[in-house]
Amino acid sequence: MSDWDMATVGLILVGCSIIVVGISIAAMLLGILHSFTPFLLLTAIVLVVIGAAVVLYVDRGSGQDT
Repeated sequence: MSDWDMATVGLILVGCSIIVVGISIAAMLLGILHSFTPFLLLTAIVLVVIGAAVVLYVDRGSGQDT
């Protein structure tokens, strides 16, 4: 089993955030609205961007080592 590195954490962050956004949008389409739904969507979008930035940073850093 491999160790956890920053790229793996970034990919898990992106994947889970996309799942949360999908569930939130599905709930909104079904008519289940809460007052915190827009904040949840915004937070998940920010986490997707942060996770993608981490993955790109690690990928760029590993490319310079070789």
